[in-house]
Amino acid sequence: MDWRIMIVNQYKEMLSGKSVIRQLSEFAAIKGAEIGYENVFDYSLGNPSVPAPWEFTKNMIHLLETSDSSLLYGYSPSLGIGSVREAIAGSLEERFGLPYRTEHIFMASGAAGALAHALRLVTKPGDEVLGFAPFFPEYKPYVNLTGAMFRVVPPEEAGFQINFDAFEATIGEKTMAVLINSPNNPSGVLYTEDTLRQLTEILRKKSRQYGHDIYLISDEPYREILFDGAVYPYVSAYYDNTIICYSFSKSLSLPGGRIGYVAVNPACRDAELLVNMCGQISRGIGHNCPTTIMQLAVAKALDITSDISIYEENRNLLYRELTALGFDCVKPDGTFYIFPRALEADAGLFCEKALKYNLILVPGDSFGVPGFFRMAYCIETQKVQRSLEALREFVATEYPESKM
Repeated sequence: MDWRIMIVNQYKEMLSGKSVIRQLSEFAAIKGAEIGYENVFDYSLGNPSVPAPWEFTKNMIHLLETSDSSLLYGYSPSLGIGSVREAIAGSLEERFGLPYRTEHIFMASGAAGALAHALRLVTKPGDEVLGFAPFFPEYKPYVNLTGAMFRVVPPEEAGFQINFDAFEATIGEKTMAVLINSPNNPSGVLYTEDTLRQLTEILRKKSRQYGHDIYLISDEPYREILFDGAVYPYVSAYYDNTIICYSFSKSLSLPGGRIGYVAVNPACRDAELLVNMCGQISRGIGHNCPTTIMQLAVAKALDITSDISIYEENRNLLYRELTALGFDCVKPDGTFYIFPRALEADAGLFCEKALKYNLILVPGDSFGVPGFFRMAYCIETQKVQRSLEALREFVATEYPESKM
């Protein structure tokens, strides 16, 4: 079948397979209207709950008060505002030691927009992109609707690093890119330096074997949200043909601002050409010219974050309670997600039972790991604390055999 027809059919099929996360979020809103949203323990949606930094807001106010409206609301250049791209390149060079320049940066409408461009840069219809379970469910349509195919490498459930035996069994001649997300949604796990070294060595070996470059696309919206003093191993430092996709949605609590960027490793083959190609890809997908005022504002906020200590406190509360109740759970290194194993094999049924206790949990099936569930703990700490009693009641009533 022609790939264009296949894509049209995929859009039709998607109407009957809406996002489980969004459906649960909508259920939580309806339930909240009935009993008060403060009584619904909604762990469904990864929507940042801490305020944007005041420094960022002050900069927005300053721009509005002092800049001409035709500048703030006009179209930006196709590749993004030059001064903003230069500032981002300088920040990346200072933080991670790679010689980024303006020509290596493309401004995009968040990480989703960045991925839309990155995937089209390095694949054509019929190619394959590999991802590692657990993975963000939207990766499937992001990849498949380009005409390429998303193939999933089964998880390494003990610690949610990479199952390298499964990876080597899955990678093939059609593999043009590998998509990673660290720290990871939904597990919260940060890939270690050893994991990245082993991954990139395999990519170099397979690129030589198949006679073509295999690109590493790193989706990094949670890069700044790390706990316990963890240091981020910057992916481009390990592999030349790396394309970074970044969003300010999580670090600055700006999901509605839809602002991020593509950063092509300066050592990548044809790096500058790839960035220029992004401007042409925009013409085809209409994902172009992200908001001018947001570009200007984030350029002044590259070295700050929202108060991520709140997420770490929430992580600590939930991890202690979940493990005390007998859940098998990998402790998150960052993000605002935790991904425990359910107390029965059918995580969908487990999460359905939790609804009776006003606990909104997301089954892990759509993340590629059946039997687990995700909790997005980007909610008020006081609400997390109140949810613990509901969690205890849920486990004691529905799973009395569980460790208490």
